Amino acid sequence: MGDNSEIFVGKCLIWRVGDPEIFPYIKKRRRDQKTRLNLVLTLQTQRKLRNLNKNCHFTMGNLLKILLRDENASSNKYDIFVDFESVQPTDEEKEVWEKVQAVLNESQTILQDIQQYTGATEDIKQAISNPTNDAFQEKAWLAVCPLVARLKNYFEFANKLEHTVHDLLEVLCSIDKTPREHLETQQACFKQFAQILDFVLRFDDTKMINPSIQNDFSYYRRTLSRMKMANEDDNKGNENVVSNEMANRMSLFYAPATPMLKVLGEATTKFVSTHKELPVENTTDCLSTMANICRVMINTPEYVARFQNSETKLFCLRVMVGVIILYDHVHPVGAFAKSSNIDIKSCIRVLKEQEPGRVEGLLNALRYTTKTLNEETTPKAIKAMLAG
Repeated sequence: MGDNSEIFVGKCLIWRVGDPEIFPYIKKRRRDQKTRLNLVLTLQTQRKLRNLNKNCHFTMGNLLKILLRDENASSNKYDIFVDFESVQPTDEEKEVWEKVQAVLNESQTILQDIQQYTGATEDIKQAISNPTNDAFQEKAWLAVCPLVARLKNYFEFANKLEHTVHDLLEVLCSIDKTPREHLETQQACFKQFAQILDFVLRFDDTKMINPSIQNDFSYYRRTLSRMKMANEDDNKGNENVVSNEMANRMSLFYAPATPMLKVLGEATTKFVSTHKELPVENTTDCLSTMANICRVMINTPEYVARFQNSETKLFCLRVMVGVIILYDHVHPVGAFAKSSNIDIKSCIRVLKEQEPGRVEGLLNALRYTTKTLNEETTPKAIKAMLAG
């Protein structure tokens, strides 16, 4: 063969090695192979990306399903209509319900009385301005004594309330039911606990805006100390006033801005400490469930439409706020921390959606009577919501 000879193998034409004409052919073959290889790699990459994308969509889809399922489950957990207007006690509740109802009936009398409390401000001013005038001193003393008797009545009622709260918590926090089951099947007792919270908020609110209550009692104590009335039998009106020992106890009661709330918080804490067989969560979870149920009721138009009385919605709002405040006082980390079982943001949002004039007092109660709002554990977003 010469330099340009050809070799045939089967049907393929092969140039003799070393022939210069073979190089263009080899280059072209290599280019074709590289193109095919790139195409294969591109197809494989696209296939992998499609699978990855598919898996990503599957994972994200499942994650969304889980989140939505949890959100719906959480919402359904508190989706209960509590008939605060006309619920009747079951046979299981009746014994405790009757005891509590007697105290609640008295609470209305107490509330009406403190709302009508006018005080002896003018008589006290005249007595202080004229310390040597016996007539003014006598007049102020006679004016203050019956008022202090009324304050003693409020104080004694607070002691009854403490025992009543204990009885209700025994029913609502027992281990045989979950908090939801308790509040759904024992609505009459739930209503009574709500009524106690409502009374507590309204009593304390009345006390805070009436400085005469504290001023009258302070004047009485100063005068009592000066006269040593507890050892004098010839003072007029002695049978209508309280002893020095009782006055000291009453002073501790009236010293806080919210005395009834303090009693309620201490009663709840005492209940937890004396019932070692009950987990603390039984009580705190019951309280958080109450708050969330009230919030969901207010946020559900179908439930609001079932209210016969226009005041029932405001009652639910007061109960929600009262439970938040109580929870904040008795729970180890409070109501405002991220770990709280109360959806505090939604609760504040519900309040702010109402007519401002009707709920400003409730917002102020959250601002000024809670325990942990200003703690570092409270998220800045929540502080901002209550800032203005």
